[in-house]
Amino acid sequence: MVSYAVHHNHHTPRGHHHWWFVALAAVVIAVAAVVAVVVGGGAIYAGSVASSFDSHVTHIQRAFPAAATRPAVTSTGAMNILLLGSDSRGAPTGVGETGVSNQRADTMMLVHVDADRRNVYVMSIMRDLWVPIPGNGTAKINAALAWGGTPLVVQTVEQLLGTRIDHVAIIDFTGLKDMTNAIGGVDVDSPVAFTTVKSPHYSFVKGMNHLDGDRALAFSRERYAFPTADYQRVTNQQALMRAFGSKLVSAALLTDPGKLTAFAATTGSYVSVDQAFGLQTMLGLAASMRLSGLSSIHTFTLPTAGTGTSADGQSIVNVDQAALAQLRTSLANDTLADFAK
Repeated sequence: MVSYAVHHNHHTPRGHHHWWFVALAAVVIAVAAVVAVVVGGGAIYAGSVASSFDSHVTHIQRAFPAAATRPAVTSTGAMNILLLGSDSRGAPTGVGETGVSNQRADTMMLVHVDADRRNVYVMSIMRDLWVPIPGNGTAKINAALAWGGTPLVVQTVEQLLGTRIDHVAIIDFTGLKDMTNAIGGVDVDSPVAFTTVKSPHYSFVKGMNHLDGDRALAFSRERYAFPTADYQRVTNQQALMRAFGSKLVSAALLTDPGKLTAFAATTGSYVSVDQAFGLQTMLGLAASMRLSGLSSIHTFTLPTAGTGTSADGQSIVNVDQAALAQLRTSLANDTLADFAK
């Protein structure tokens, strides 16, 4: 298993520790942008940014499966948030609805906030992971959204990991472009040099790249340019998340109410969250955070056992079953620190 540590930003001003929670979610949903501002900023300034987000966000009417199918509420005090980047092809069902659609969860991450709120673990889940999907046999995990909406995705992930999902947040993946532009672009440290296969052909150097919205979207979606396909794409998405984190905690952005308000409104326009994941819940979570910096946020990928081919000819990613058993235990006991090492 590969663990990607998030680097500390030494230029961040003191007194804004809750902005690290912003960094966590920014690349996929940036829900916590508002949360952190409310906690770390002045009341009027923070309230303005918060209301900009809250007035645009959509609440999922039915985000979770039937209670009888779900694991018990965690007793450790840790919190699990499922983040989905939805790449809509054709006419999708409404978010949270059941029924067949052409919508796929092309980006999936589990965010585990430990009980003492000192560390956050962001685990990428490969979209082609071959797993049991309740009521549908075994299939690629990203098909769950198409077959049963948000409730089936939650049920699939809960059964895979043996742990309860407390909250869900979904972003229209194309919203990443507008979110990036709203903060003036981001500087991404690309692990490799590559050119996107599909037109327009964007080129990225190994090392730092300044990305506007179009280039950020292309960077995060590309997989055909790599021998390792989705494995490299997940790594790139984690690099983009770090770039968002660094930008959102920068002094230049923290002191720019216009950009922060625009970012909050833009983010809210593309985000859907479960009914219980409202502003007060986010505020409470942010207020409880005790992160010491970006070094307190850890990213890794759900362990896999390489690629293969399904019985019906699909290219798939296999689960590392032995490592999965350890992961399930670590989630249950809130000991992801040991697992991530």
